[in-house]
Amino acid sequence: MCSSFFYMRHYGKNEYEKIVIQSFNLFINSPLQTPFKTYMDKLRVAILDMYNGEPNQGMRNIHQLLADYATENQIIIEKKVYDVRGSHQIPDLSYHAYISTGGPGSPIDTEGWEDAYLSWLHQIIVHNQIHAEKKHVFLICHSFQVVCYHFQLAKVCLRRSESFGIFPMHKTNEAYHNYITKNLTEPFYAVDSRKWQVIQPNRHNLRVMGAKILLVEKARHHVPYERATMAIQFTPEIFGTQFHPEADADGMILYLNNAEKKKLVIDNYGLKKYNDMLNHLYDPDKIKLTQSLIIPKFLDEALAQIKNLMLVL
Repeated sequence: MCSSFFYMRHYGKNEYEKIVIQSFNLFINSPLQTPFKTYMDKLRVAILDMYNGEPNQGMRNIHQLLADYATENQIIIEKKVYDVRGSHQIPDLSYHAYISTGGPGSPIDTEGWEDAYLSWLHQIIVHNQIHAEKKHVFLICHSFQVVCYHFQLAKVCLRRSESFGIFPMHKTNEAYHNYITKNLTEPFYAVDSRKWQVIQPNRHNLRVMGAKILLVEKARHHVPYERATMAIQFTPEIFGTQFHPEADADGMILYLNNAEKKKLVIDNYGLKKYNDMLNHLYDPDKIKLTQSLIIPKFLDEALAQIKNLMLVL
């Protein structure tokens, strides 16, 4: 369980109490404080856009994934995008689920948006400690690194060289019992695109927070580098990955077959890396499988909670 003591120690007693009050007020005043029967078939999702205006595939992937999930589960997904870094937009607590994206730049340098973003996350954590209706948060790549650095759960630093491609990753023992990761293959494959890394996990802080490392980077026995932490269950409702589980194979194939993008990848990473990526994308047991399991399982949990609360009422 996530420990209130951890957060009280992290913020200080007075600041913690202030966050509790803010969380309670935001929840009470949110538009979801209506009878549950009015939205039992609707999942409200906030997308926290961390790309700072830079072109990307992630936002398209997330929108498509949500549309596919709504169709497959015959539900309505009401979504809204918040431009966190460019416009300092932050959602309130009226959503069932939040997806905070990847993005460019340093996860440890300040740009002016961090205080509001981290305050929102603190309010989510405190809300989940005191309310039956939980708020579910998924953190991708840049967002994952920002949160790991903020809570001092590991060392966040630059890689020796940029990671770009489709790589095997591995499950820890905890992953076999986790609702999001238990059905992944061992190893499984995922899209990895990052200049930064989360390494040297702080076992004490992880334990006190109640967080669990679920996925790790592939072993690289030929080089003296540490394996990065690739996924953490921060709290029962907050999950994050350092890779991109939203990436879709078909979209990446189109992207890589574009003449300009093909030349860019080959010039930077070589023809072999380019061909390996295409081969992995055509394999249904690699990226397609990863995309079909991780974020959809996260959404399943948020949706199941709505239905369970309906049964209680």
